[in-house]
Amino acid sequence: MAGPNLDAKEVIALRYDQQHDNAPQLIAKGSGHIGEKILELAQEHDVPLYQDPELTHLLGQLELGDEIPENLYKAVAQVILFAWELSAEANR
Repeated sequence: MAGPNLDAKEVIALRYDQQHDNAPQLIAKGSGHIGEKILELAQEHDVPLYQDPELTHLLGQLELGDEIPENLYKAVAQVILFAWELSAEANR
């Protein structure tokens, strides 16, 4: 089985609403033109961007709408913390 191609730009988007979701969900994924469009939309809406090619590859194996698996909670928690910290900085 081949490992992730870290040269190809894979992009994923997660959503997490503490009040309604049990776990973060995969809401978008793509590479190439689709990946670029996801990034463009994220930037237009001031969504924080976080780069981790290996985590992106693992999450990219999920289907859209899937909750992240428990074995990735810790890694995704770091991403969520990063986003919350950026949001807090922006609101100062």
